[in-house]
Amino acid sequence: MDRRDVTHNKSHRILGTNERQTSDCFAYKWGKRETYESDAVRHRAYRWLVERYFGTEEERNKFLEKSKGKRVLDAGCGSGFSASVLFGEELNHMNYLGVDLSDSIHTARKRFQELGLDGDFLQESIINMKLSREFDIIFCEGVLHHTSNPLQSLRNLVSHLDKNGLIMFYVYRKKAPVREWVDDLIRERLKDLSNEEAWKKLTPLTKLGKIIGDMNTEIVIDEDIELLEIPKGKYDLQRFLYWFFIKMYYDKNLSLEEMNHINFDWYRPLNCYRFQPDEIEAWLHKLRLEKIRFVVEESGITVVAKKSDQHE
Repeated sequence: MDRRDVTHNKSHRILGTNERQTSDCFAYKWGKRETYESDAVRHRAYRWLVERYFGTEEERNKFLEKSKGKRVLDAGCGSGFSASVLFGEELNHMNYLGVDLSDSIHTARKRFQELGLDGDFLQESIINMKLSREFDIIFCEGVLHHTSNPLQSLRNLVSHLDKNGLIMFYVYRKKAPVREWVDDLIRERLKDLSNEEAWKKLTPLTKLGKIIGDMNTEIVIDEDIELLEIPKGKYDLQRFLYWFFIKMYYDKNLSLEEMNHINFDWYRPLNCYRFQPDEIEAWLHKLRLEKIRFVVEESGITVVAKKSDQHE
């Protein structure tokens, strides 16, 4: 790694209100390590990351074997959680740089040391950072939608991509109309609270999700409800409410605090854009990126792409 890229100083760029708040809440969240370090959380994250980016563990392993010695940028690395889970000890065979605007960069450095992983870290915004080198792989898991300008952030990342490089990113997908409205309502009501107060305020909501999830009840919707964008089908009651009305994350294998961490991650940041698949397709076209993998789920859109031969 070119050490000119690496600093431990916070960016001197003036931050907007939403950008500063989003940065601060992620520093707080990633600092609560007891809410995401368990084997259950790591196992859940590993399965989901592998499914979205590679499809199978075999394909992941093939990718990592080919990636030895590659220059990797973890854009918006947070505490380095996603990269450490997905790439694991293979990071020691890569040239890794984690970049994040928030103070979580300090947590990332400590976690990598504890895990025996090699890596350098830079505290800077991905929207306008200018690094002195290009990267073979850029990994941006769940970050673009938290920046002040997601398309500009992606454009800047692509400018740091080697001509044969690969970019891997995930963004939130727009949900059903009632869910979108409720999400914004809760986010607005948390806005003026401290991070500690917001965490506590979300706890009863998380408890409600657990109560409903523990009921283990299914319902059947026998015809489409077009007005609410609800397709017919059989649903677990908790997931039905979750996807169409209100996010109350539930996983029977996680503790209440671990589930609250996931709800906080969703509701607390003021910068929280959501997109339709065709919007992301348009981004790829505009930036002349060639799709390698494009996975659309209720929660979000996962993309693996490379610069096309026509890229300027």
